[in-house]
Amino acid sequence: MPVAQLLRAGGARVRVEYTTGVAQARLLARRCAAEGDVILAAGGDGTLRCLGAALAGTDGVLGVVPAGRGNDLARQLGLPHRPADVAELLLHGEPRWIDTVDAAGETVLGSVYAGVDAAANERANRARWTPSRLVYPLAGARALAGWRPARYEIAVDGRPPVALTAYTVVVANTGYYGGGLHVAPDARVDDGLLDVVVLGCASKLLFPLVLREMRTGAHLRRPEVTVLRGASVTLSADRRVPAYADGDPLSAIGPSPQGTRPAADLAPPTGLGPLVLRARPRTLAVLAPAG
Repeated sequence: MPVAQLLRAGGARVRVEYTTGVAQARLLARRCAAEGDVILAAGGDGTLRCLGAALAGTDGVLGVVPAGRGNDLARQLGLPHRPADVAELLLHGEPRWIDTVDAAGETVLGSVYAGVDAAANERANRARWTPSRLVYPLAGARALAGWRPARYEIAVDGRPPVALTAYTVVVANTGYYGGGLHVAPDARVDDGLLDVVVLGCASKLLFPLVLREMRTGAHLRRPEVTVLRGASVTLSADRRVPAYADGDPLSAIGPSPQGTRPAADLAPPTGLGPLVLRARPRTLAVLAPAG
């Protein structure tokens, strides 16, 4: 890896460890961090979430070598991609503390989304031979063709829930998702808040335009888009809807039990039920440019 060679040339000690699964990777990350090592995540948002979850709430420091298809957290943090620039940041950069999200016991760094975009993500994850620049557009078009809106209930900071019929709900800690879509332009990674973006009912013929507008954040001006903000969000739907986080499956959400106030113990990491999300302010140290 060119970055590793540049780090060694700059005087750093670089150790490469191979793991067989997420649990082992997280255990190794915590052990190395306890020894004072910086943990390097070379990959995309899923890799960052895997290792960031291990370090969140500790003094461990995460370094990032962007090498995935989406790289949305790297984009939000303004991380470089050129190997020389990446190595320079890793060698001389200062840790920046960012928020994470507790999603029914799972740690998320970027965003949780439940709806047609999660269905598209399922398709994208199964794509093996599609060129990377076409993976998300093609997966999105195919998912949209067979999708029907769901009725969501969204409760923010314990207030009475808002009921909306929508194609998707995105609960964002960072502004980008889906490989560069600026879905939540006002989201800040260190403000202790979650931005909730609801894409309501609209003609499917408008979706190509809405997706183009998401590159700049112009979609927020549309009447079909609703934005909420708070430190905690409880999300449920009137039918089974897939939920993804940072490019990986998180859970399925569904109706809240009749007469029961949604609570954390009703939202297991997998299965059907309401999903409870809470911001965890400044719980992860990342080598990144100052905010």
